[in-house]
Amino acid sequence: MSSAKKLFRINELNVRVYNSDTELAKDAAQVVQKTLDSTLKVRETARVIFATGNSQLKFLNALTSLNNIDWSRITCFHLDEYLGINAEHSSSFRCYLREKLEKKVKPQKFHYIEGDTLEPLKECDRYTQLLHSQPIDLCLLGVGANGHLAFNEPSVADFQDSYMVKLVKLDTVNHQQQVTQGHFPNLESVPKYAFTLTIPTICSAKKILCLAPGQHKAEVVKQMLFGEITKKFPASILRQKPQATLFLDGDSATSLDM
Repeated sequence: MSSAKKLFRINELNVRVYNSDTELAKDAAQVVQKTLDSTLKVRETARVIFATGNSQLKFLNALTSLNNIDWSRITCFHLDEYLGINAEHSSSFRCYLREKLEKKVKPQKFHYIEGDTLEPLKECDRYTQLLHSQPIDLCLLGVGANGHLAFNEPSVADFQDSYMVKLVKLDTVNHQQQVTQGHFPNLESVPKYAFTLTIPTICSAKKILCLAPGQHKAEVVKQMLFGEITKKFPASILRQKPQATLFLDGDSATSLDM
């Protein structure tokens, strides 16, 4: 049974509010477990896209602590990766997910975007083929300070994108967010380009969970739920997706007049 203190819907988007980020993480992990269980009852494997960032830390810890998920039947992907840094770089999303997920649960396969590839466009094609081979059962998300999903910044987001994976230039808001969150020591060290799954790829998942805990997400959440649905605030597209659920804690819900 969910520990959410409030459940409601904005347009098509389901919203859950919890007393704390710990309760949020635990319940989101249980939702993932139930989703995977139901998928594996009807299919041999399940395919999941994982997010990175501070919003995912407690959730990933809760998820990897569960002992009733058959990870040997789960194939994993991730949302994005910087161009030009290798998998051992401390700020690489491959490094993050290997340490916080793959090494702990040992899934059947983890398909990583190779950020240090010498041929970025071929890497987009390779990852597109992997994603396209079967439907995505579950996508985990966070939401950025400018409303971005993955690296779909307002400057490059496209709700009708014809690509599944693309290479984009990161904007100044995103650069500052990476420094503020401690991923890079200064703005000069943040890569200028990154790979990202596109908005249509994200929205094609059968189930979408977006985790947005913390006081610093309060205004972002308000804009996401009550602002215009526009690519100028990419996360607003989730209000058109009935398979999506937004997870909030008491801090990130403080700007909601409900």
